[in-house]
Amino acid sequence: MREVTLLGLGTMGNGMANQLLAAGIPLTVWNRSPEKARALEARGAKVADTPRSAAAGADVIISMVADDAASRSVWLGENGALAGARADTVLIESTTASPAWIQELGAEARGRGCTLIDAPVTGSRAEAEGGRLLFLAGGDPAVIDSVSDVLNVMGRGVLQLGPLGAGAFVKLVNNFMCGVQVAALAEAMTLVESSGLDRGRALPVFLEGAPGSPLVRGVAARMLEPSDQVNFAVDLMAKDLTYATSLAAKHQIDLATARAALQLFRAAGKRGLGRRDIAAVIEAVRPSNAPAAQDA
Repeated sequence: MREVTLLGLGTMGNGMANQLLAAGIPLTVWNRSPEKARALEARGAKVADTPRSAAAGADVIISMVADDAASRSVWLGENGALAGARADTVLIESTTASPAWIQELGAEARGRGCTLIDAPVTGSRAEAEGGRLLFLAGGDPAVIDSVSDVLNVMGRGVLQLGPLGAGAFVKLVNNFMCGVQVAALAEAMTLVESSGLDRGRALPVFLEGAPGSPLVRGVAARMLEPSDQVNFAVDLMAKDLTYATSLAAKHQIDLATARAALQLFRAAGKRGLGRRDIAAVIEAVRPSNAPAAQDA
């Protein structure tokens, strides 16, 4: 059975690691904060001190970190994974990254005799914990096929979207649409709260009607009953919207709705909400002296 290494044990990576262990796949993990790996170690994972040592002996190396900078660090930084990878290793970048970085990393991988595919995911904490992620893959179809069994352990399927970078491209489009919906929901809920109307009667019109996507319904529930659990952090959504607007500009397209949503998520970050769930963005919309409305 192939040896798999997973770099990054955040909201998504931890769930992915548990799925791999449940399937009996030999797993080595690395995380910037080692304490997050201890529960996985108790379940049989090997815990590495550095990405480089984690990569040694692996047949497949998966990265799931925050952004381009974090990805660059784990692959190419001091004690980076690429320096420890064998020449025939398949590298999988599941971070929501920019296509430009994916292309750069792909070139670095080829220089080491490795092959990179980009395979970011749709889904959040619940999907990662339940093995229901959908992988959006870019790269050589034969290479994607060769690791589809590993990816399918962690998810419900693999969509092959085109050459290297295609997965990252589509993921950014997906997330910009999500960010716009969440921003609109925050404004809509605040408007209802400020109106004096019965929120319990008004909100189902939006949540159960045409605007009520699964994302909107899920985030609305978390806006109504906030918790400390983070499904998708405010700062990460701001990062994705930044990448998306930059990507669109390269194609001479102005994502006006994404820019507006980005302003709102950045405002939430400035209010100290960056590490909170995206549902907390509503706190950047509400008047500072207005408490959340109570349902009648």
